[in-house]
Amino acid sequence: MPFSDRVWWHVYPLGFAGTPITNSAGTPDNATATPVPAVPGEGLRRITAWLDYAAELGFTGLLLGPIFDSSTHGYDTLDHRAIDPRLGDLDDFLALASACRDRDIALMLDGVFNHVGVDHRWVRDALAAGPQGAADAMVAVDWSAGTAQLRSFEGHDQLVTLNHSSQHVVDEVADIMCLWIDRGAAGWRLDAAYAVPDEFWARSIGAVHETHPDAWFLGEVIHGDYTGFVESSGVDTVTQYELWKSIWSALTEHNLFELDWTLTRHGEFCESFTPATFVGNHDVTRIASRLGVDGAIAALWLLMTLPGTPFIYYGDEVGAVGVKEERAGGDDAVRPEYPPTPPAGWAQTVDAARVLHAHREAIALRKAHPWLVRGTVTVEKLENERMTYVVRGALTSEALRVDVDLAAVPHVTVAAANPA
Repeated sequence: MPFSDRVWWHVYPLGFAGTPITNSAGTPDNATATPVPAVPGEGLRRITAWLDYAAELGFTGLLLGPIFDSSTHGYDTLDHRAIDPRLGDLDDFLALASACRDRDIALMLDGVFNHVGVDHRWVRDALAAGPQGAADAMVAVDWSAGTAQLRSFEGHDQLVTLNHSSQHVVDEVADIMCLWIDRGAAGWRLDAAYAVPDEFWARSIGAVHETHPDAWFLGEVIHGDYTGFVESSGVDTVTQYELWKSIWSALTEHNLFELDWTLTRHGEFCESFTPATFVGNHDVTRIASRLGVDGAIAALWLLMTLPGTPFIYYGDEVGAVGVKEERAGGDDAVRPEYPPTPPAGWAQTVDAARVLHAHREAIALRKAHPWLVRGTVTVEKLENERMTYVVRGALTSEALRVDVDLAAVPHVTVAAANPA
């Protein structure tokens, strides 16, 4: 099955496993931080224990957030070649990869290749080499003022930008990606891909494809020229943030004209590549917190009836709530812990059961109509609170009619439509 045709479960491992805030190699950023125990954690084993649950729901892909050795949240990498000890060790990863293969679940890893943690050895090596070693340094250092000025990512002093103009960095990133593909990964999510020169991605991805031609790449791009980025960088797809924003905003404001406008843009993207679509991820407020349970279910049906490759963030399948805040630790509420194994009473509240049932039905619909991934959308009726669109497959006579009604309780109805 092509990776673009799969339905992906997106898990943030450090949160899923309820790990300590900091790694023993990092620097605690608050008084309650606890060191990592000497024995490797069980985070990856915990994810493995939930794979049957994921497979039963119909997921055929697993996107893991950062799993590599880091100081705190996973995006401040210390070693791309080692599993974060809070999550386990290499044997735990290999067991997870094997369990995914047994269930025909493709495994994607989160590659943080725009920056590393300030405690990474590459930073120490660059500072030790001084100005004369700047061109070959693995991280970007400005020595023009006579002292070292580390280039940081979006003002975060703990995140030091890589020297993307260096061939050494291109080679190292490609080698790291190949290493983990050989260990069982099918592809990579490229974190903060928008902040990295397109040429760097083209060179590193090209190097990976020389030996791993089937590797799949998802670039994190917030806004801008999605199609141009795909063409110049060599990624297969990007995060469709425009559609994400339009879905929750249109439902919140009862303004389906906004969604209609975005669907025109979305259709244009789909002519060039298959966008990665979502209504939740590790960086945004939960959809159920924005829209309530009924709104979250309506958003799910929109996601699962529109073209693209859908990603569902863990917890959203049971209507989890959580608000992202712009402060230290402000992501914690949207990165919750799951139990070590699926408990008998999981999702037994009325609301959680409703949301879980909706996900099971929506994923089943998607799998029953695989042409939806590359379908075309025609809006047939449009009002502020009501919309009807028809999705048709390019190589099939099948079509689905989707009716959206926000007048009272948000509601989406899906039925077979007559062929064009």
